[in-house]
Amino acid sequence: MKQLWVEQYRPNTIDGYVFVDTAQREQVQSWIRDGSIPHLMLSGAAGTGKTTLAKLLINELGIDEYDVLYANGSKEARKIEWVDKLIGFCQTMPFGKFKVVLIDEADYMNKESVQPALRNLMEDYSQTVRFILTCNYPHKIIAPIHSRCQGFHITKTDHTEFTARVATVLVTEGVEFDLDVLDSYVKATYPDLRKCLNLVQPNSQSGTLVPPAAADKSMRDWKLECVDLFKRGQTRQARALMCQSSSPEEAEDVFRWMYDNLDLWGSTPESQDQAIVVIRNGLVNHNSVADVEINLSATLIELAQIS
Repeated sequence: MKQLWVEQYRPNTIDGYVFVDTAQREQVQSWIRDGSIPHLMLSGAAGTGKTTLAKLLINELGIDEYDVLYANGSKEARKIEWVDKLIGFCQTMPFGKFKVVLIDEADYMNKESVQPALRNLMEDYSQTVRFILTCNYPHKIIAPIHSRCQGFHITKTDHTEFTARVATVLVTEGVEFDLDVLDSYVKATYPDLRKCLNLVQPNSQSGTLVPPAAADKSMRDWKLECVDLFKRGQTRQARALMCQSSSPEEAEDVFRWMYDNLDLWGSTPESQDQAIVVIRNGLVNHNSVADVEINLSATLIELAQIS
């Protein structure tokens, strides 16, 4: 692998970015025409293109590389010591019109120290510095920061568009693939396009996309294996694997994954409606049960009974 596909196929112009909402495309186009942006909070599920859009804006606005400070809210930007570096960056004059501070995973920044400090900096240096925050869970960011940013929620693409984007990469790379095999990877990773490409690439090195069952264990994801088992009707094995592999911290994401793949539980609108109710009940119970694994297992049993 000479280059990661997720980076190779990351668009750097607005023409290459897929917008689900036309109004959002027009909004981004207007910022580029005006040559300026407000403080932004880009929210949405993992892998839906938040960081890609942020970098695209920086590129399209022609921001000098020395005028950009990148940080991760779950790493260095989580600590109050990082704020000193940020202050130093904000205090110097930009080479161009303004500087940009891009903070990925901003919802992991400390709410007691870093976020309040950030609030003041966004106000004090608003003439020369713009902040772009990306987050999966905007409710974890304090209200004063919300009030200083323009919210921009990135909606996930539908399954068809998601599959088409992965298929386009495979075709471009000259990789042969079976649609059913590709569908297994899509179901395991949707709506996280980054994760899907990162799984598909190493399993395509022979020139053909390898089915999940034949993939090297080190290149597999437990959700991918679960999808394969569910599609083959081996629901007991799939349930056991899911309960064994998912951590209690992942439970909410697992319920969301169940909801994103309703066709695993039934092919008719009626059966999928039943599945939604089962998933909802399981999610409600999640916060009150003593054993998360038992609740997850019970939810999967109910879903299997539908299908």
